[in-house]
Amino acid sequence: MELMDPLDFVSSQPPFDRLAPAELELLERNLEGIYLPAGTRVLQQDGSPTSHVYLVRKGIARLVREGREVATIEEGEFFGHPSALSGHPPTADVVVDEDVLAYRIPRDVFMQLVKHPEIAEFFLERLGERLRRAGDLHSSTLRVDLAAPVDSVVARSPLFVGPHDTVKQAAALMRDEGASSVLVSGDPRGIITDRDLRSRVVANGMSPDTPTHAVMTKPLKVLSADEPLHGVLLFMLEENIHHVPLEREGRIVGVVTDTDLLRHESKSPLYLLKRVQKAEGKADLSYYAGEIAALGETLLMGGLNVEQIGRVVASLNDALINRLLRAVESELGPPPSGYAWIVFGSEGRREQVLLTDQDNAIIFDDDKTGARSYFTELGRQVVDGLLAAGFPQCPGGFTADRLVWSLAESKKMFAGWLQTPDPEALLDSSVMFDFRPVRATVSLGDLEALVVAAQGNQIFMAHLARQALRFSPPVSLFRRIKATDGAIDIKKGGLFPIVSLARLYGILSASPVRSTTERLAAASRAGVLSEDAAETMTETFLFLLRLRLEQQLAALGAGREPGNRIALDTLSPLERRHLKEGFLYVRDVQDATAQRFDTASLA
Repeated sequence: MELMDPLDFVSSQPPFDRLAPAELELLERNLEGIYLPAGTRVLQQDGSPTSHVYLVRKGIARLVREGREVATIEEGEFFGHPSALSGHPPTADVVVDEDVLAYRIPRDVFMQLVKHPEIAEFFLERLGERLRRAGDLHSSTLRVDLAAPVDSVVARSPLFVGPHDTVKQAAALMRDEGASSVLVSGDPRGIITDRDLRSRVVANGMSPDTPTHAVMTKPLKVLSADEPLHGVLLFMLEENIHHVPLEREGRIVGVVTDTDLLRHESKSPLYLLKRVQKAEGKADLSYYAGEIAALGETLLMGGLNVEQIGRVVASLNDALINRLLRAVESELGPPPSGYAWIVFGSEGRREQVLLTDQDNAIIFDDDKTGARSYFTELGRQVVDGLLAAGFPQCPGGFTADRLVWSLAESKKMFAGWLQTPDPEALLDSSVMFDFRPVRATVSLGDLEALVVAAQGNQIFMAHLARQALRFSPPVSLFRRIKATDGAIDIKKGGLFPIVSLARLYGILSASPVRSTTERLAAASRAGVLSEDAAETMTETFLFLLRLRLEQQLAALGAGREPGNRIALDTLSPLERRHLKEGFLYVRDVQDATAQRFDTASLA
């Protein structure tokens, strides 16, 4: 097969794809092709500083430090640049493994090119920083109005009444101004909406002369006027509110409403939320999975990262579950005791975007006569409703039509996992440590305390560490990506190892947080994981999530079933490089974890 023209190849590789025409001309005048047969030692550790920077066109070289191979260098990858930048001897040998065709650039020319800020950033930034920048660059090419400050959609100045003005005066002001809310000044500040007037004043037969402070919502939930639109959307969803006052330098400058945002975005999560809340019967939910997929694509195109999209989707899924619970309760009658509907796995961590297998359970307060049968039937009907909405059945049966426990049973179960961790059971049960209540009328504080206290149980933590190593990134002993039929399973090989390590170190830090990125941050703050490891694994995780979502949305658009396998030839050279570097970093953290917890000694 005929090779691409040298300059065309070099200029197509990041970061040289960002060079200006004059810089490309400089590169073309000085670019030299070189053939390096297998066994050639191109650079030598602690030898002379390199006089060239190399870009591999074909073949493979190995980076060897103190006799240990630390990386492979493949097509589209550079070597020699650390020595060129520092002017110091190389910190590793570069040995050709398979005959290499490379293009090399004289050091003085390379130093001129790195005056270009983006070229310098590429060669100087750490992996975590480069992954974050890759996500930012991806979003910036697609960014729409979701990144704009929220005050860009606010059309009016805020309306105020005093705390001793009457609700009649407040209603008249709202009518005259065509507004759906009014702010109440004073300490504390509050807000009255048209919904408040209906549900609190009219429905309760209160006098029009009632002072506003008696019916206002307080405390006032305020955001900065500079908050991006996607942040306001998420805030409204998670707080279940429809009006958000906006503040600048301590002064309220406007109020944004769900109507403002619905008008602004045709595929708004608020529109879907309203549709869910008005739905009646399982047949009304058949649209849900398709709408979630379309929403995920809109939010991704709008500049949100996949973690933020997951939080939006989790809020909508929570609203759907709550609507189903209320509907079933109205048929079965009031619950015989307090209970909690919990979700776990990716939904518990708020990391699900497209709908995947259900993972849910019911924990009820009192095992009185009839309680278990009531909650089992409640679970069955809600699980059926979720199936109708497009949530697949869990193959392992981790659903609330089967998992119905009293609070005492759940405490005993959690304590048993911690006291006598069974290696096989722990693989399934560990996802339970991601549990999150969607609706709870009973306290789960004792379960939370058990999870937080687990960090003091060395035997349990060692078993949890071994479980975190069950899946490894698909890289060979020679530090190359191992593909099957040209593809990798990005969930088993990438996401699952990071999620498991984050769970381990999050619990070790005694933090109650659930999401993968929050656990990594908590571990860094607690000093049980280095700042660099937490940052790099966080950015690798977000990078992998984005790759998977893009591939899944492409599959849906082509009428195929979305999955977790990604063909390497669908990725750009930079994405393949980031993929390999991320995998290698995660494997190194796994190796360090195995030594730290001495997992080899476990029976």
